[in-house]
Amino acid sequence: MIVRRAFRHLSRVSDVLFRRTLLEREITIFPDDVFLTSYPRSGNTWSRFLIGNLIHQDEPVSFLNVERLVPDMYKTADWSMRHLPRPRLMKSHECFDPRYRKVIYIVRDPRDVAVSNYHWEMKLRSVREGYPIEDFVPRWMEPQFWLRIGSWADHVRSWMSTCQGRKTFLLLRYEDLKQDPQRELTRVAHFLGIAATAERLNRAVELSSAEHMRRLESMQGAKWVATKRTRQDKPFVRDATSGNWRSVLPAETVIYLETHWGHLMQDLGYELTTQNLNPTAESSYVEK
Repeated sequence: MIVRRAFRHLSRVSDVLFRRTLLEREITIFPDDVFLTSYPRSGNTWSRFLIGNLIHQDEPVSFLNVERLVPDMYKTADWSMRHLPRPRLMKSHECFDPRYRKVIYIVRDPRDVAVSNYHWEMKLRSVREGYPIEDFVPRWMEPQFWLRIGSWADHVRSWMSTCQGRKTFLLLRYEDLKQDPQRELTRVAHFLGIAATAERLNRAVELSSAEHMRRLESMQGAKWVATKRTRQDKPFVRDATSGNWRSVLPAETVIYLETHWGHLMQDLGYELTTQNLNPTAESSYVEK
């Protein structure tokens, strides 16, 4: 037992020294990197497909090549990412990091994010099937499931308060991407210096549709690094809609979430169901 532990420790030290493994915020960052950043379950994977298909014209993005075309910094070793063609486009869930020179930030209605995280935690087996969502949401908001990056509100504020208005920061709302993906991809293309032809935009949207991604997941989900050790009976690509929270979240849960985060939600253009929000409730939550 002692020998085994010592071996594992030495192996970990070796990985760190030779940068064979990922150390989250300690990855190698180049000045021309572009980070596709969001809070978990805000549409990052769909955006990786959309933007990856916009950039890579000769190779459609799939679950088997997305880690090479638009790598996830949590799933791809640093030594491998350092050898990718530059400029690199990489997925991140990190809060504000001043080393990120160019950022595409995806934000999604936190009520839908809560529902998506609920199903993701069940897929990961960290929440049992049938666990009451009204019990899950307050735990998720604290946050008990994403301790290192904080809550949805912590994450959004970290980026919006530091980068909003900068030319090197592009804010995308998931809902706007759903409503008019060609329009929003045109913004991305201009941000990246890519020609936004109708043919190119339509190809990216078609190859990144929820239906197409579900077909790919049915064939490749058991092999994809992000889902191969998760429950295969629960899909990664779910309904991919906006506003599904209305039929899922109990009214009391919606009130609880909006009471704490409502002002930030309104700043981002999300309409509330709760009237006469108490700003004291929100600020007291932030101070916890």
